[in-house]
Amino acid sequence: MKNRLLLLLAFLGFGLNSYAQEGIPVYFDYLSDNYYLVYPSMAGIGEGGKIRATARMQWFSVDDAPNLQTVNANFRLGESNSGVGAIFFNDANGYHAQTGIKLTYAHHLKLGGDVRNLNQLSFGLSPTYLQSSLDESEFRSVQLDNAITGSKISQGYFNIDLGFSYNHMEFYSHFAILNALESKRNLYRYGRQNPDNVPVIDNLRRYLFSVGYVFGKSEWQLEPSILFQMTDFTKEKSLDINAKVYRDVDFGRIWGGVSYRRSFDGAQYQSGSALVVQRLQLFTPIVGANIKNFMVSYNYSYQMGDIRFDSGGFHQITIGYDFGQTERKYDCYCPAAQ
Repeated sequence: MKNRLLLLLAFLGFGLNSYAQEGIPVYFDYLSDNYYLVYPSMAGIGEGGKIRATARMQWFSVDDAPNLQTVNANFRLGESNSGVGAIFFNDANGYHAQTGIKLTYAHHLKLGGDVRNLNQLSFGLSPTYLQSSLDESEFRSVQLDNAITGSKISQGYFNIDLGFSYNHMEFYSHFAILNALESKRNLYRYGRQNPDNVPVIDNLRRYLFSVGYVFGKSEWQLEPSILFQMTDFTKEKSLDINAKVYRDVDFGRIWGGVSYRRSFDGAQYQSGSALVVQRLQLFTPIVGANIKNFMVSYNYSYQMGDIRFDSGGFHQITIGYDFGQTERKYDCYCPAAQ
């Protein structure tokens, strides 16, 4: 129990997301040709379809450390301009856990030009059902505490994600509103003697924006990109600065890159007689390969700063399979749409 409480305090102060979380946390798996995981408008972006599965584990030496598993698939509906997709996910962190499903419909508008030129505006909508749970069975109090139920409680929530994308040859940009609706999250109010005194956070809306470009059309390519995210309720903001390098080989493609995430906000702590602010900083190298229709990648995130919960990093593996597209559809190097 002690480790779980320390884990919770560390995440509140210096974790990846100090705000209340609902839905899939935004880590770095989107860099594994997995933008659909965070942008609904990317469902069926190409001619065929894609399947991706990810597993993430933090701090191997810590019991009940945060871990995340996702499985998603998306594809275009025949020769139409529509795409569909589905995401299943399980996210656990100490006493808290959430599982959910997202179903997606996306529509893709070609904005003119030759059939071999990618110039497309996309819209996506993902209704989401999420089951959130809180395990209080290990909580103990000498005196009766009406704020503790002493059991595992859970509640289901419904929400919607919205996404917009624009792809023009090697250039791309994405925007999403996650948890667009306000949802009554009564899970943390059950059994409270005076629930009216318990703060209610119904607005868990997040905004994401990405932009990137792929340089080079020979056997080597370079892809710089950024991802900005903001939480509406707390106004917390962070920025990912990414760079990936691709090389075409006989069996497909190998690639690697690095991401640097920095939060605009921080947590205060005492250092000697001074009050110091530490902001989240993550350094994440990533490597991967496309072997014919299969894809595999690995990334490792290292948290910088004087105050850290554990010296270990965050490991994530992604595997995938592409189907339904036998040759390159567009005369551009645009990995997400091919």
